[in-house]
Amino acid sequence: MKRSLSITLCLLISFPLLAEEPGKMPEVSIDLKASDAKITQDDRDHWAFKKVERPDVPQVKNDRWVRNPIDAFILQKLERKGWKPAPAAVPGTLGRRLYLGLTGLPPTLKQQAAIDANSDPEQFDHLVKKLLASEAYGERWARHWLDIVRYAETNGYERDGMKPNVWRYRDYIIRALNDDVPFNQFILEQLAGDELETADSRTVIATGYYRLGPFDDEPADFAEDRFDQLDDMLNTTSQVFLGITLACARCHDHKFEALTQHDYYKMIAIFNPLTRPQSGRSDLDLPAGSVEQLANEQKRNGEIAKHNSNIDSINLAVALKRIQDGTSKLDDAIQKALKTPAGDRDSDAVKLIASKRNEIAADADSGLNDEQRDQLSQAKQAIKALREETPDLPRGYFFTESLENVPETNLLVRGKASSPGPVVQPGVPTVLTSVQPDFDNPTNHTTGRRLALANWIASDANPLTARVLVNRVWQHHFGVGIVRTPNDFGVMGAAPTHEALLDWLADWFVNEGEWSLKKLHALILSSNAYRMSSEWNESYAAEDPENNLLWRRPYRRLEVEAIRDSILAVSGQINRKMYGPSMYPYVPSDALDNHADKQKIWPAFNEEEANRRTIYSYVKRSLIVPFLEVLDLCDTTKSTPQRIVTSVAPQALTLFNGKFVNRQAEYFAKRLETEAGDGSAAQITLAFKLALCREPTATELQVMTDFLATETKKFREEDADGKLATSPEYRALVQICRVIFNLNEFAYPD
Repeated sequence: MKRSLSITLCLLISFPLLAEEPGKMPEVSIDLKASDAKITQDDRDHWAFKKVERPDVPQVKNDRWVRNPIDAFILQKLERKGWKPAPAAVPGTLGRRLYLGLTGLPPTLKQQAAIDANSDPEQFDHLVKKLLASEAYGERWARHWLDIVRYAETNGYERDGMKPNVWRYRDYIIRALNDDVPFNQFILEQLAGDELETADSRTVIATGYYRLGPFDDEPADFAEDRFDQLDDMLNTTSQVFLGITLACARCHDHKFEALTQHDYYKMIAIFNPLTRPQSGRSDLDLPAGSVEQLANEQKRNGEIAKHNSNIDSINLAVALKRIQDGTSKLDDAIQKALKTPAGDRDSDAVKLIASKRNEIAADADSGLNDEQRDQLSQAKQAIKALREETPDLPRGYFFTESLENVPETNLLVRGKASSPGPVVQPGVPTVLTSVQPDFDNPTNHTTGRRLALANWIASDANPLTARVLVNRVWQHHFGVGIVRTPNDFGVMGAAPTHEALLDWLADWFVNEGEWSLKKLHALILSSNAYRMSSEWNESYAAEDPENNLLWRRPYRRLEVEAIRDSILAVSGQINRKMYGPSMYPYVPSDALDNHADKQKIWPAFNEEEANRRTIYSYVKRSLIVPFLEVLDLCDTTKSTPQRIVTSVAPQALTLFNGKFVNRQAEYFAKRLETEAGDGSAAQITLAFKLALCREPTATELQVMTDFLATETKKFREEDADGKLATSPEYRALVQICRVIFNLNEFAYPD
């Protein structure tokens, strides 16, 4: 509905006076060469479209503050105004910042002690490397990537069907980040993993990227829906990897950017050969592997089928003999089906026999002679050997492509599938290159178009890719990017606050950093710019309220995943199981009331599984887990470059009264009783250390002690006869834990 509305609006803007005859659109003549010729040198001179060139590192007065070139670029602008950066964060604050930023989990008591023991800046450099080497890093940063590629596990729309095995794409991202797959290779694997010479199950699963978007399994207009799917791929790809809004050119040339309708359909032609595996309305998954691996599995399956056929022949023959002898224990329906000659069985009988294969074999077992047993044993051993020699390929959720019947791509007049215009060849936006990549270079099984696109995007010469990526990484460390519109580097996007720094980082990332995300993290996190405190300066804020010059550490809230995972870590209940099918967090029964099959839509709650990290939560587009939704989970229908952060009453109600937080407060209280003993001061101090990574101040300790005493007295009076299973002291401690989970500092660590 949203996309149809946007297309309608585009039509009204572009062709306001076309209603000469009701129901008839006037003919439009489109000259593709003239369309390309509209792009001028002025268009190419936009800062983001120019080749990246490394600027000189600026000279600054206070060079002692400069730990690496990043600091020089930041300090230069501050010194021009006579300003100074905020003081360095204290070690405990910086340590918590690093743990939450890189792993999404607070440091343990042992880890806090290590930070306190040596607060030298060099030690924090070592800590960064340690955290980047942890498996939790991939779990934390994979979620940032899933936001921008519109990851979810269902199709959306009315039926919101499940995307089978799509979780393997999520696991691919986590592993790729932990393995520090170079970003240029990361691009190739997701855009063209099946077309690589080194293609395997992992890279084919990576191409599930294309299939992550919403999908209508019963559209009103199949042709229009097909182009809506292509539009989703193009829109996501152009924003995620290039930071441009090319999808705005579906119906007409972009109104504000140097992007033409011809550019749009050149990119559509790249994706058009992709086919969605389906059976009726059902989406299908497929074995994921290279052409050779698939051929080997198919050959193996053929051999296994022969052995299974022999096994079935023996079992069916013996079962039929037992029926004839009157010794069979099979039910009447199966007996009737088996007594019918094979050539005369209807479809129902064939299905019944196939579905009761194990029952038939069990019944036949007592009637087998030695020769038949030996034949069955040999067949089963042969099947086992075949499976060991050629294991099953993992099943993945991805599109397929072949060289047979490659479709032509037409420019659609006004963006409508019912109005095809001239045929368009694959290509990339004219404003970004003077020489088009070679798209006429097929592999032995695909057109090779996506590989050509991926190679162009991942090229050192591409002006956008590295800029867009380093800006995203900067954004997640500083709250906002150097370019505040991370999916839009066009003329309508925000200008960079530190253009020279962005270009220096982009060049460093490609050349010295060798496309390594972990090296980029280490560089940024070693800077004094990152290690500043969030100390406020009234006069600076009056002139630069948005902190564009980065004179302090931005103050920002954790994402819902880090909040939930921190609660589980502090309560001691977190389940660190990695990978595999998703878990289902608790969903209130009220949220399921409008669904006919509540058990099918959301399985029964399994607390141990649900205590896994939030990235493993099942993401259903029509039923976002309320706890995640109220704390600003991203929009799963489109690329979300930056989450909206709201402050609304339901958040406070969820964190204070919600079942999840109250349950974890009980576990937290039990942990405090076990690890701190009975003393209230020791319990409160430990609670602060676990949750906030610091000890309480004298005032905080007194306030919390008084509150604990008041609550204990209240619960003791309410349970004067002592019938409740838990003590008043424990119930009061639960309330303390509940309060700590709701402290501003818990969600706003800086």
